[in-house]
Formats: sequence, C-alpha cells, structure tokens
Amino acid sequence: MTDRTAIRRLDYTAPAYLIDRTDLTFELNETDTRVTNRLVIKRNQGVAADTPLILDGESLTLELIKLDGAPLPASDYQRDEQCLIIPAMPEEAILEIVTRINPASNTSLMGLYVSSGNFFTQCEAEGFRKITYYLDRPDVMAKFTTTLIADKQKYPVLLSNGNRVGSGAMDKGRHWVKWVDPFRKPAYLFALVAGKLVVQADTHVTASGRTVAVEVYVEPGNLDKCAHAVAAAKKAMQWDEARFGLEYDLDTYMIVAVSDFNMGAMENKGLNIFNTKYVLAKPDTATDADFDGIDSVVAHEYFHNWTGNRVTCRDWFQLSLKEGLTVYRDQEFSSDIGSRAVQRIQNVRALREYQFAEDAGPQAHPVRPDEYLEINNFYTWTVYEKGSEVVRMYATLLGREGFRRGMDLYFKRHDGQAVTCDDFRAAMADANHADLEQFALWYSQAGTPHLDVHGEWNEAARSFTLTVRQSLAPTPGQTGQSERQPMHIPLAIALIDRRGQPLPLQLDGEAHGGETSRVLELRAEKQRYTFVNLPCPPVPSLLRDFSAPVTLAYPYSDEELVFLMAHDDDAFARWEAANTYAVRLLCAQYAAVASGGAVSVPAQFCEAFRSLLAHPELDPALVALMLELPRENYLLEQLADVDPVLLAQTCQQVKLQLARALRPQLLLRYQQLNDGTPYRYDGEQVARRSLKNVCLDYLAELDEGMIGDLLAQQYRKADNMTDRLASLRALVNRDGGEAQLADFATHWQADALVMDKWFALQATCRRPGTLSRVQHLLEHPAFSLKNPNKVRALINAFCLQNLAHFHSADGYGYAFAADRVLELDALNPQIAARLATCFNRWTKVDAHRRQLMRTELERIAAHEGLSGDTFEIVSKALAA
Repeated sequence: MTDRTAIRRLDYTAPAYLIDRTDLTFELNETDTRVTNRLVIKRNQGVAADTPLILDGESLTLELIKLDGAPLPASDYQRDEQCLIIPAMPEEAILEIVTRINPASNTSLMGLYVSSGNFFTQCEAEGFRKITYYLDRPDVMAKFTTTLIADKQKYPVLLSNGNRVGSGAMDKGRHWVKWVDPFRKPAYLFALVAGKLVVQADTHVTASGRTVAVEVYVEPGNLDKCAHAVAAAKKAMQWDEARFGLEYDLDTYMIVAVSDFNMGAMENKGLNIFNTKYVLAKPDTATDADFDGIDSVVAHEYFHNWTGNRVTCRDWFQLSLKEGLTVYRDQEFSSDIGSRAVQRIQNVRALREYQFAEDAGPQAHPVRPDEYLEINNFYTWTVYEKGSEVVRMYATLLGREGFRRGMDLYFKRHDGQAVTCDDFRAAMADANHADLEQFALWYSQAGTPHLDVHGEWNEAARSFTLTVRQSLAPTPGQTGQSERQPMHIPLAIALIDRRGQPLPLQLDGEAHGGETSRVLELRAEKQRYTFVNLPCPPVPSLLRDFSAPVTLAYPYSDEELVFLMAHDDDAFARWEAANTYAVRLLCAQYAAVASGGAVSVPAQFCEAFRSLLAHPELDPALVALMLELPRENYLLEQLADVDPVLLAQTCQQVKLQLARALRPQLLLRYQQLNDGTPYRYDGEQVARRSLKNVCLDYLAELDEGMIGDLLAQQYRKADNMTDRLASLRALVNRDGGEAQLADFATHWQADALVMDKWFALQATCRRPGTLSRVQHLLEHPAFSLKNPNKVRALINAFCLQNLAHFHSADGYGYAFAADRVLELDALNPQIAARLATCFNRWTKVDAHRRQLMRTELERIAAHEGLSGDTFEIVSKALAA
C-alpha cells in the first residue's frame, strides 16, 4: 500500500486559489477520451503571491498546458502521481489543460468510466481528479460549461449538468451538445452521460408556475420499468415545495440509470446518476421494498438539490451536513406518503443493527469525523443515519415550526456557499433563540449514549419519579475520552395507567399539567423528574418515537412489556416493547443452550404473539413488524464471546416453537390476507402483504407437506415479485426447493436486478453446503465481480447476513471473505473495503473464531499493493 498521512479536520485551510469558471470539452472515445479543461482562476484573498497552484490529478496523460494563451514549458511545472504543481501563478489567469484518459480500463467506477458501452461519471468524493487536473475539493465552487463531442450513432444521447443550450452535427458522423450550469458547484457534483439510452418524460409545474421537464433515461428494453421513478420524482418535488418552500431551479431534472455503480445514486446538479436498483421497477420484477426504496432514494437525491448542492460542504469532514440532513428529509417524505409509524420503526431497526454496531466497533467515529485516510470509508451509517437522527433531534427540540424557521435561515445565510455543521446548528439556534452549544457534542463525540432509567412510585404523595443517568462508553481511536461530557438528549415520555390510558403530566413545581406526552431535555449526567397528581402507579412509556439515538435500560417486567405491547398509543414504543421482550427471550434462550439446556419458549410470550395476530384494529404492517424476531446480527451485539452458529440455531428453534404454538392463528391470518386481490402498490395492500408473508415465514418452519404445498402454490400463483420471492425464500430452506429455484432463474435470467435477488437468496440460505454453492455461483454467467450489485447480492449477503455459514467453525467462511476482499481490491477498492467490514466484530465471537478471523485480517493487511481504502478498514479492525 502507498503510505498515506491521515487528513485531519483541524488542519483545514481555505484554498489558495479559487475557480470562477470551468469550461470543459470532452471528445469521447472508450479507450482514449480527450478532455480540454479551461479554468478562470484567481488567487484567494490574503494568500501570498509566491504560493504555488496545486491541482489534483490521478491516472492522467498530460498533453498540453497553456497559461493565458501561451504554452507552459515543462520547466514551469512539476507533476507526480497525485498532482500538478505550477509554482509561479499570476493573481488571475486563464489556465487551459488538455489530458487523455482511458474510461474503458477504469474498473474503480470513479471518474469517467464505461458501462454496457455507455459513458458515465462518478465524482464524489474525489473522482473528478481522474478526469482532469483540478482543485478537487468541495469548497471550490465554479460555474461549469460542458461541451460533449461523440459519434452520433454510438452515443446519440449526450447529457451533463445544467441546461442544454446548443447542439449540432460535426464531421465524421460526430455531433456535439453544450450544457451550461448557471449555479456554482464543486467538482464532485459534475456529471456526464453519453450513450444509447431511451427516456420516459413528464413535467412538473412548480408552486410559482414554472414548468420543469422530468426525464428518466435507461437502456433500451427497460422503458416499461420507469413509471414509478418518474412519479417518485414528481411527488418529491411537490413535497419539498409544500414542506420547506423549496422549488427546483433548472429547466430539466434528469435521472439516468446505470447497472455498474458503487453507490445507490448521486445528486449531481440537475443530472442524477442512479444505480438501476433504485430506478427500474414493475410489479412482476420488483418487491414492495423495491418500490419503497425507489421512492426514498429518488427523493433523497432530488432533495440534495438544496441540501447539498445549493448549500454544500466546506470540507469532507462536514459530510453529514448534507447527508444526515437529506436522509432526515427523505425519511420524512417517506413517512408522509406512507405509514409514519412503520417508516420510523424500520429506520430505527436498521440504525440499531448497523450504526450501533459501528459505534461499538473498530470503525467508530463521530458524526463529524476528526480524521481519515480515505474519505470513501466515511460514507457510513454514522454519517448518514446517525447524522439523520441528529437532525431529527433539532426538530424534536424546536418543534416542526421551529425547525422550518431554522431551515429558512440556513438557506438565507448560506445559499451558494460551502459551509459546516456548526453553521447549520447556528442557524437552528439563532432562528429559535435556543441554546444549542451543548448539542454540538453530537458532532464530536463518537459512540452511542446509554440511558439508565429507574422509576419510583410514592403512594403517599401520589407521585412518580424518574431518575435518568446518561453515560458514553469509550470508542476505539478517539482522543480525549476521559473528558467525555454529558450530551443534550431529548427524551420523549408518557405515563400510562393500568387501563391503558395516558396520564396528564405535571412536574413537581409546575402550576398545572395537561399534556399526556412531553419531551424531557437531558443535559446533566444525572437528572430526576417527579410527576405529581397521579391517580395510580403508572407504566412509563420511554423514548417515544425514538426521540434520540441512544440505548435505554428500564427494569420492565415481562408483564409490563406485554401491557405496553397491547396499550401504548405510540406505535414505536409499542413495537419497542415487543422487540425488548423478544431480545430478552432470545438472549436467555441462547444462554440456556450454551450451558447445555434446550430452547423453551414461555407460554406468556406465545400468548402475546397470539394476541397480536388476533388484534383487529392494529395496522397489519405494524403487527408484522412486532411479530418479526430481532435479527441475528443485532443479537450478536447484545452478547459477548458468542458462538454465532449456536446463536443462529437458537433463533431458528425459537421461531419453530412459535410456529408450532401459533399454527392455527398463523394459518387463519394468512388465509384471510391471501384473498386473491390483484396486486396494487398502495399503503393498505403493502401492509396486508407484509403481514401475510410474515405469517407464511413462520409457517414455513413447520416440516409439513401441506405447508410445502402452500409455499409452492403461492410461488406458482403470485402475480407480483413480493409474494413470489417470499415463498421462494422459504422454499430455498426446505428440501425440494431446488425446482422452484431453477424455474426462477430460467424465467428471469435476462433481468439483472431479479437475478440479484436469486443470488442473494442462495447466499443467505441456512441449509448445509451454502458456501460451496456460493463459490460455484461465482462462475455463473449472470455474475460478475466487476459489478457492485452482483458482489453485494452474492458475496456481501453471504459474509454480512448469513451468520451460521460465514462463522462456520472450520474458518472456511472467513477465508472465502478474505480471498474476495483481495480479489476485489485490485478492481474496485471501495467495494473491497466495504466487504472487509465483515471482519469488524471479530472480538465479539468466541476465542476459536476470534483467532481464525484475526489470521485472515492479518493476511489481508500484509498483502502487497493493498489499497488505502481497504488498509484503513483492516488496520482499524486489527487495532480493536
């Protein structure tokens, strides 16, 4: 690996030079693209005249440099593998640089690359330097003009940022198109697309009466899968105008789908480039979750137009400024167009499973990191999802109207600027005359705060006192941990009487109460809250709507958890009671099995689930979520020295016992919901399908011929991918499921995204021989190691989701993962580094597996030529 010095946030300095205009001309050729880059540059204020201009550049062939129209001799500049240096620069100048690149050989999928014969770019975070020499940093914002020249027959569609202002024919069958972006942007927001694409177009009329074209470009043959993405874009535009008063600012909003893409999507100004996974959908190829994902991701990238593009990051340490804020916005959008309760639970469940593990593991870092080796490694759950929770806490503390006032001030102050997380916090504070100084700790302190809560009933005073203690455990690699300070934490609570009714909340010393739910603001290490004038001992409902990204411990009895499952009026708290009870049960069952005992599910737990199945008024989607057992990866985080295989087996046994105990109720509810209604993607039908398929998932644990027939019948008769995949997922884990698996592949072999589902099903199969099947599938014609979606579907799914087989005691799963990390590192370091995170929690497992995992980590770390991306992940894991 090339030695790299860590980049530190506190070392930030403003750019020595600024770029006013960037004029680009691309003469596109798959193996030899010529890029002419004309820059209007000026020295920043206060910078010494002898300060050199240092431009970033990687893997570029330099053809020509001109300074103010005159060729620059080689003696007047220096070059290395990372940059171009011009020591003597005027205060203002026009710099012209001509470079050549080979897009066809670019397997990293960063910069300009070729996919299926078409050109695409990905420039965030530091990909633009692979296209031309530039000040490739987010605080250098310029106005871009881009001219694309290409063979018209091979590349009839030529797209870039901004508005299309001209086009024409050229010699030798070529043509050109010119694009002008009127808004300043950093280089990471540049985009280019060229190829044979077809478009589905619509229009959106903004609140002010402007007509905006909405265009989704895909490869020929996929046009029938674009309607949902177009509709999602229009919904997002309408929502942002209504919720935040933000209108789109260009003539056209474009989305382009590409199958080779490292991320989900990219918010380049006016020209969003998407992974096909988040564009292409119709009922027979996409699940309800796929449709939900398209709504969310399309909205996310569109919302970036203001929270990320119009106002961007000063430096990459501020990444959550745009990503955390925009995730919050897309989650709110999804909540408003769907079920707010279900959306919140799903978001929190993912946060706990992945981000809490990140906070507790070797890759822990604050929402605003202090340093990094490779910025690509900080596109993390912490920056995105925990960052979103930080933004949500502003809204919780300030209220919806107060949050809107803060957003309005933020845009008023910083439109067209590159700013920091502190600037956002200041806008929120100033707009609401609020003290948010302590809240800044959410950006600087890594780890998940823990709240230890106790309640005390005073019969004589008719009062109930909550005592709350907060703590924050040390995390690897963060300095100053002995000086960790208490956080500013909003804790939403209610008190519920024994009839299930919320009680009016009056704190001791207040003149009167009335609200039945309120937000307590924790600021000290220990705080006490006494509620008075209560008619009876209450059951506390705590952390309602998950008001802060914390863990919370309260000594609930099993009976109290069942009570909250049945009566809490906060949907998240209701689900949380079920989840807490299930986690408690599964951890206890694992401990019993590990000590030589057997799984035995208490009758009270079965009865609680039976009541949920019979509840006529609850949202079926909420019931489905409450019935789902906690995932094995989440349980792994709750235990120490774990045998993951035994944990997986324990979970399966618990599920089997529940299926046996609840068989009549599960079958009845399944039959009620499986009523033959034709497929529709709407809230009611999605909810009904989710509960139906959870019931089917439990029933599939039963080794009965009738259940096998039921599964096969749903697979055969399904008119949508949601139901077909639910049955196939169960069939894959049963004897005889091979026939449907083969039928599925035969039917969908030409659809890359559906085949990804097929790969993932086999990668997560719990039957013996799964690793051998996965290894065999690496040679399947539909699989390619160069395609990130395939890698995620097959390899990542096995290593990150298949607890039992990845953690096989023979260590073969670990060796397989290490081999793939090294193989991928030579092709695409970003994807290799993400796969390497499967070793992050090696210290959580038992001693035998711990040593096996460490050996593989050391093998990866010692590999000659290892990329900086992968080295950073592996070295931090080894240091844990």
